[in-house]
Amino acid sequence: MAIREHDLREIRDAVAKLCASFPMEYWRELDRERRYPTGFVRALTESGYLSCLIPEEYGGAGLGLSAAAAILEEIQRSGANGAACHAQMYTMGTVLRHCSEAQKKKYLPKIAKGELRLQSFGITEPSAGSDTSSIRTTAVRKGERYVVNGQKVWTSRAEHSDLMLLFARTTPREQVQKKTDGMSVFLVDMKAALGKGLTIRPIRTMINHATTEVFFDNLEVPAENLVGEEGKGFRCILDGMNAERILIGAECIGDARWFIAKATAYANERKVFGRPIGQNQGVQFPIARAYMATEAAALMAERAAALYEAGRPCGPESNMAKQLAAEASWQAADMCLQTHGGFGFAEEYDVERKFRETRLYQIAPISTNLVLCYLAEHVLQLPRSY
Repeated sequence: MAIREHDLREIRDAVAKLCASFPMEYWRELDRERRYPTGFVRALTESGYLSCLIPEEYGGAGLGLSAAAAILEEIQRSGANGAACHAQMYTMGTVLRHCSEAQKKKYLPKIAKGELRLQSFGITEPSAGSDTSSIRTTAVRKGERYVVNGQKVWTSRAEHSDLMLLFARTTPREQVQKKTDGMSVFLVDMKAALGKGLTIRPIRTMINHATTEVFFDNLEVPAENLVGEEGKGFRCILDGMNAERILIGAECIGDARWFIAKATAYANERKVFGRPIGQNQGVQFPIARAYMATEAAALMAERAAALYEAGRPCGPESNMAKQLAAEASWQAADMCLQTHGGFGFAEEYDVERKFRETRLYQIAPISTNLVLCYLAEHVLQLPRSY
């Protein structure tokens, strides 16, 4: 459902108010100890924000992607970290468009109520990152079940999710005409599978991202948990990926706006040689450039979200939104750290934490180089480079 700008403003204000009840010390402590923000996620769930995309008939708010983008942007803009829960929004791109009615009735009401979490997206593998068609995880049909074997990596929030959207090959690559055929999507009940063919191992990283590697050893998944048509899962995943890129773009815009506000405030307050450092063009100009880049990226993200909501093709716009926003947030992060000087490295200023967190989006959910390759080949009609 389309939503008017003044309604988005109300959503933004409400999200900002919720985030204010989780002060920066809350996030510093979690980052220090690499803990999951359970209280924050619970508050978002109870307020209905994580179910905003779920249709009303299943207990959600039935809003469009623009509303989800506004929620995530505001979370980042407050200095928090929406990565703890954003998957429950972008997985809806696949679930709402490709799950059967029976699957929706079974899972969506419980997700909307907070009884179930769908926070895990199992795609990336150690030998298949951006080259998705090279995945080796297999799902072999045996009667009314599929038997899954393989490994996923960088599967974030697996330890904090009840369900996983799993991408696996159901037909060997050498037996399909197109390399993107023969792959399927499944809904996996992770709680039931844990210890019965499913193993999760956390990976400690430079940011508090709750990421893991996941192993499947003859894991049995009911055939009724197949999403869409067998062998046609790549199309299902693309709908989720486009939503993911738009929403990650919104998060990056939120990050950038946090950095800009932080740097602007510090540049006005900090005095050197008897005047505010913000009076110097050498300090002003990087802030202004970061602001321009952020506002331009925001326009592309809005355009991509509008196309997605209208059900129109939005691959180029989704990719450009993510790329431009990630570049803007990283530009703003570097500027903010430079503006703060040595104090930017101090934990209490929160700049170094946000600096680390926003750096991720130069790499994930799709590397900047692959975005450029996609645009060169599919939009500009240049020869394929890889």
